[in-house]
Amino acid sequence: MTTSPLHLVLGEEELLVERAVRAALDAARQADPAAELTRARVSELTAGALAELVSPSLFADGRVIVLEAAQDISQELADALSGYLAQPAEGIVLVVLHTGGGRSKAAKALPAALRKAGAEMTECSKITKPAEREAFVRNEVRQAGGKIDPVAVAALIDSVGTDLRELSAAAAQLVADSGGRVDEQAVRRYHRGRADVTGFAVAEKAVAGDRSAALESMRWAMQIGVPHVLVADALADAVRTIARVAGAGRGNPNQMAGELGMPPWKIRKAQGQVRGWTAAGLADAMAIVARVNAEVKGAAADPAYALERAVLDLVTAREKS
Repeated sequence: MTTSPLHLVLGEEELLVERAVRAALDAARQADPAAELTRARVSELTAGALAELVSPSLFADGRVIVLEAAQDISQELADALSGYLAQPAEGIVLVVLHTGGGRSKAAKALPAALRKAGAEMTECSKITKPAEREAFVRNEVRQAGGKIDPVAVAALIDSVGTDLRELSAAAAQLVADSGGRVDEQAVRRYHRGRADVTGFAVAEKAVAGDRSAALESMRWAMQIGVPHVLVADALADAVRTIARVAGAGRGNPNQMAGELGMPPWKIRKAQGQVRGWTAAGLADAMAIVARVNAEVKGAAADPAYALERAVLDLVTAREKS
């Protein structure tokens, strides 16, 4: 079996980048089960070190060389790499990781040079848009051999959050547990305990004005080690979402989705939450989440206490509405 000797992995989405590296390694090991993996950051390489890395093995052993953070490449190293690409060594698979950016001329030109040299390219752009995240979940379920409906996709993201590794693991587990057909009930059943301790659950209870439930979820989340910053981010996301939906006025969530850059299910939920808030209350809430964001990132001596105070203040802001 043949495998491409040159790969360009372009983008910053860590999970997808690691998968691309793993795919290149697996392909190389199908051709040569003994192929070894070596990783090196280009900022720590000299032209001589690169030449040594990619020099042919005496016994023609297979090797996979991963050059990390190639957006930091120097002109000297780019020239050395160009020389190698003109005469690649037998048995070596070279995988170049590049964010797509770069400050130097050499760094910016590298992706095009690799493509010109015949590199097999894998796009790993950051997944930031709700529609992209939903597509990721659908694909993960499909890759695991299952099917998932749109409501279940929304429920899974709502329960797990936006971390791709966690979404991937949850998707695979749900397919295994549900026999392949994943619906909202399966998601809620499997993640009921988990959802109760995520930052999103804390935020949902806080913006709903449920003081005791919000504090209980927040304290349990702290006990099991949910990072303070994730809870603060979830509080901010909940408040900003309500504020944006309130500002957009009433309307069909499906029609508003494009304008607001949110999935319809999120707009629909926020429309229900908006009814408990006034403009003055939301203004207070925006100030509260901005404050706690700074506090959990170092401004407060006790970030757990800062989060608890923020939850109480959000409930108070809603009660004033």
